[in-house]
Amino acid sequence: MDGMVAWTDGACSGNGTARSPGGWAVVFADGSSFSGGEPETTNQRMELRAAIEALARVPDGAVVEVRSDSAYVINCFKQRWHAGWERNGWRNSRGDAVANRDLWEQLLKLARTRRVTWSKVRGHAGDPRNEQADRLAVAAIPRS
Repeated sequence: MDGMVAWTDGACSGNGTARSPGGWAVVFADGSSFSGGEPETTNQRMELRAAIEALARVPDGAVVEVRSDSAYVINCFKQRWHAGWERNGWRNSRGDAVANRDLWEQLLKLARTRRVTWSKVRGHAGDPRNEQADRLAVAAIPRS
């Protein structure tokens, strides 16, 4: 694939649905990396934030592959969950409000102006850039 490749990862000290300090990271194939954190968040929000930050650093119209170990992020695009959410007024298949809608809307807006391929990678499976993204996301978690 011609274009950019970005590995993304999110981390949260609670690593569940409880709001805890969290971090996100992006590592590009050229070796550049970016990370940040939030004092009160969830792991899913950090995974989304990492993908948002990756695409925000890629120009409109660019070809980019986003590699993530987050099934939450990858499956949304591979299985087109977002199409159903938008069609159903941001309700999921159970009729509940879609969690993290604010971040999903940001990510969809960015994805629609770039040529994005979404690839699932196995976490903690030896992919050097994925491991680097994980370390940076963990290091970006705000400490109290």
